[in-house]
Order: sequence, then C-alpha cells, then structure tokens
Amino acid sequence: MLKQQYFFVLLHQIIKEINMTNAPKLFNEFPPVSTEEWEKIILQDLKGGDYEKKLIWKTEDGLKVRPYYRVEDLDNLTYLDTLPAEYPFTRGFKTQDNRWDIVQEITETVPEKANRIARESLDKGATVVALPVDNITEYEHLEALLRDLPLEKCAVNFYHVLEPLKLMELFIRFIEKQNFNKEHIHGSLDIDFIANLINKDTSSKAIEDGRNMLAPLFTLTEQLPHFTLIQVGGNTLHTAGATLIQEVGYALAIANEYLVLLTDLGISVDTAASKMAVSLSVASNYFMEIAKLRAIRLLWSTIVTQYHPKSQEAFHLRINAVGSIRNKTIYDPYVNILRSTTEGMAASIGGADAISLQPFDKAFKTDDDFSRRISRNIQIILKEEAYFDKVIDPAAGSYYIENLTDSIAAHAWELFKNTEKEGGILKAISSDTLATELKESRLKREKEISSRKTILLGTNQYPNHQETMLDKIELPLEEISENTYSRDAVAFEQVRLATEKFTQLHHRPSVFLLKVGNLTFRQARAGFTTNFFGCAGFDIMDNSGFATIEEGVGAAIASNADIVVMCSSDEEYASLGLAAVQLLKSTKPNLLFVIAGNPVDAVDTLKTAGVDDFIHVRTNVLDSLRNFQQKLNIEHI
Repeated sequence: MLKQQYFFVLLHQIIKEINMTNAPKLFNEFPPVSTEEWEKIILQDLKGGDYEKKLIWKTEDGLKVRPYYRVEDLDNLTYLDTLPAEYPFTRGFKTQDNRWDIVQEITETVPEKANRIARESLDKGATVVALPVDNITEYEHLEALLRDLPLEKCAVNFYHVLEPLKLMELFIRFIEKQNFNKEHIHGSLDIDFIANLINKDTSSKAIEDGRNMLAPLFTLTEQLPHFTLIQVGGNTLHTAGATLIQEVGYALAIANEYLVLLTDLGISVDTAASKMAVSLSVASNYFMEIAKLRAIRLLWSTIVTQYHPKSQEAFHLRINAVGSIRNKTIYDPYVNILRSTTEGMAASIGGADAISLQPFDKAFKTDDDFSRRISRNIQIILKEEAYFDKVIDPAAGSYYIENLTDSIAAHAWELFKNTEKEGGILKAISSDTLATELKESRLKREKEISSRKTILLGTNQYPNHQETMLDKIELPLEEISENTYSRDAVAFEQVRLATEKFTQLHHRPSVFLLKVGNLTFRQARAGFTTNFFGCAGFDIMDNSGFATIEEGVGAAIASNADIVVMCSSDEEYASLGLAAVQLLKSTKPNLLFVIAGNPVDAVDTLKTAGVDDFIHVRTNVLDSLRNFQQKLNIEHI
C-alpha cells in the first residue's frame, strides 16, 4: 500500500511539473469535431435509414437514450458544479471514501441456527446481518438470535417484522441487559406498511393500524439515534413489476407520505427523515442502475426542502441496494453470479450505503454456506481487489450517466407529482391504480421476454439444452408456479420443467434439423432453431446437411424425432420445402414438420401441403413452445 501511495504522489508531481512547462498540450494537433459534423457522417452511414428507429434506444419507461453524448449535453444540468455532501446531494454524502455496508441476509428462522450463520457471516466479511423475526415472540427467542453478536461493531436489520413495538421493546431490553452503549447501536427495522398494502389488505383499518403504530415506535426508540425505523420498499415495487421510473417515483411518493404522517403527529421533519431509509432494487441494466441511485438522492433533496429542515442530516437518504430477484433464473444458475456482480458494481458506483446481493441459487433452493459466501465475496472482491470503495461518485461528469440521471429524475418527478395531484400514494393503492399500473408493466415485460425482445441469458436465449434442473429444485414446484410475478424467467422455466417431467416418464422430445440448400442460410437457421427449441429443453439432432431432399427426409424419418425443422432460405422453401413436406408427410403424416423462416409468398401453399408451423424472429417463442408441447402431449407445469 505504501508503494502504491508513493507511486500516485510521484505521478501527481510529474503531471504538475509538465503542466508548469510550456510543453504543448496533448491532442492539440487534432482539431475539434462539432456535433453537426458527427451527425452528418452518421446520416451518411445510415444511407437513408431511420435515425430514430436504428440508433435511439427506447427504454420500457419511454426514455430515449441517444447513441452518444457530448460536453454540450451537460450545459443544462445545474447540479454538476457541486461536490459530494453538497446540496442537492446527487453525488451522495460520502467525503472520505466510497465505503458501504455488506449485508448478509439470513433466511434461517430457527434462532439458534440463524445466530450461528450470522456470527460466521460477520467473521467472513459481512458488516450487517439481516435477520428474520417472524418467529420471535418471546425475549428468550431474541436472546438466542442475537447471542454473542458484536452489536456495537456491526449493524442488524430485522425483517419480516410482525409486531414492531413488541420487537423493539425486547431489543432494547436485550441491549440494556448486555450493557451495550445505545449510541453505538446501528440497525434498522424493515417495515413499510404502505408498500405492503400493494395487492393486500387496503382497508381503512389496515392503514389506520399502520399510522397508529408510528408515534409510539418513534417515542420508544428515541434512545437509539442510529436505528432506522422505516425502510421504504422500492424493491417491493420492483418485485411486483415496477419499471425503473415507477420504482423511483412511487418510492418517493411513499417516503413523502411517511413525512406527512409523521410531521402531522408532531415529529419534526429532521427526526422523521433521519429514521427513514429506502430499499432500492439493483438489476442488470448497469448504467441505468447507477443513474437511478443518483437521481433518487436529487429528488429526495427536492422533497425535503419543502419541509424546511433545520439540519442537513434530513437530506441524507440512506439507500439500501438489494439485488433483484426478478432477473434470477433456475436454468444456467451460475449466470446469476454474473448478474449479481453487475448489480454490486452498479450499486457501489451509484453510492449505495448498504448492498445486499441474492444467493445465486435462491430461485430453486434454500441458500447454504456456499451460496451465501459467493454473494458476500462478490462485494469483498469489489472492495479489496477492485478498490470500488476508494473513489466517491466515479460516474460524475460522464456525459452519458449524467444525462441518464437527469432523464430518470425528470420522468420520476413527473410520476411523483401526478401521484400527489391525484390524492397521494394511499389513494393510488386503495383505488387499485397502482396495482393496475404495476400489472400492466409486468405484462408488457413478460411479452417482451416471451418474444425475446428482452433477453434472459441461458433461459430464453442461448440455453444449455442438455442441462437438467428438475432434480436440483428444493422448492415446491407449486411455489415456483404461483410466484410468476416475482421472477421474469418463470414462464420459460415452467415449459422446460414440463419437458423434464415428460422425459422422466416417457422420452426426451427431439428435433431433427433438416439442413438443405443455401449453406449460409441453413447454418444460420439451424443455430436459430437450436436456440429456439433448446429453450424448452428439447434434444437437438444436428448434422452437416444434405445434398438432396430425399437424403434429408430419409435421415429425418430414420431418426425417430418428434419434430423435423427444415433449415434453408426463404427463396428455396417454395420448391425445396414443398418437396420435403410432401415426401415426409406421405410416409409419416403425423410427424410434425416445421419451417425455420418466414417465406411470406409461399406460406399458404406450404400449409396446404402439410407444414405444421413456421418459426422466425417475429415468433412469440413462449407461445410457440407451449403449442408444440401441447401437440406432443406434454402437460404444462
């Protein structure tokens, strides 16, 4: 470390001396290129193509992301001249380093076992342990859960909190009995009764019970200044289907509702804000997730300003970043490690205060020592080997990320204002407006996944069709089926698990690739078909191709495949495809014959001749695979 510090000091001195000389600046010999010149060249390269369609990326929220940004795109961003810990706090509150807490979520509900896992996690790098407390009803239970935890050196998060007041009474009793200094106790309650109303009990009694719990809870915990009581569930919104903008906008609306409720109860905005945090999901859209964390700090400052706080601490929105469960998959589960790494990187660069990453196998089994270690070590590597904790807000000044931050903030702010204009978040929940919007977002995303406009690597694209997972799943299959809203991959997984179950009882469905004609097209479409049916776990019977239709059809029939897919060019299907289907159907009329392509002019003729289906890039993959399974009598799980 000393050598490293010496190197940077020496490098700084060299740069300083170079700048003090009259040496010409680097790149002076290259004249600047204007945006107009760039655009002119781009238009030439497009050769009449639609700029908007080809180069503008439209996110699921409707944000338009340009192919490149330049320095002039920063001109209207007013917060750029601020430093970290300066209003409006887009750059966060850290001034010494980018340190964050490594959260280990523990799912074990037996207090003694959970305690062992918690102590081991702290010994191996975690700085916060998240503990379930739905089974904690007596002091002895809590004592067993917290025994020997160094609560003055680590933080504790209680989740699945059923009775907040009773739990905190027991917790304070434990602290006092252990003679801990209450000023040194850090932690949080993971409660957000407003977010939990989504798709649940939205009666006036449920809302009133939540409201009535706030004042006594704040009074009870006055002696715990570093213990957060409300954790706004942005990640709850995300899991329920919210887009990125909806997550930020509605999370702010929930947070603002708590400020209103608490200040109406006579609690100062400074106290109320200091006892609140927000849990935000982090998913795989790397740059967007970085910008999201920066944007919500900017908007939180805008909201809190309206309450005229006395202390700058009121602006400090503690962000707990939680790895998305929505993008995790059962098949190709080790890809989940890559997803979690991307999420951890985005959260740390975005300035999260705490990060909790999902065990890579959470989608199909209970976490264990290995999966917990992987989720924890991702963050340790980011800190100890990649030094992500050394630089504060490294995204600052990036033309791209600063514009994403501004765009997310603008769209989320409009959603927040519209929600308030319509009566606030409680009205949006009680009227089912919020649930409806989240459902629409979820269904739209499901449609894009089923048609492969949105890619889940290893699930709806580039699957390992030889992989089997049915025997590795520890969770009930019914639970996987019921929670279709929580993970994007569930529908495809149900299709593939149905294939595995059928294979155990009968045989593995197989697809024979009938490759003839144009070499380039037949190879490309063979690859497409392999990916297509691989998503259902079908066996793919590949070959080098055939010189004649007779040879190919003969091999297809001899293979005893369940489906034959012809791979050639659209132009050749009118002749070769017609000959192939007529020859095959004359021998085995019930054998499914499919064309890989979309020969528009010949479709009707080919259907009349016996072609059962066509698959191509516009096909809804999920619906098509379900249809093929139905034809093969494979029951859907």
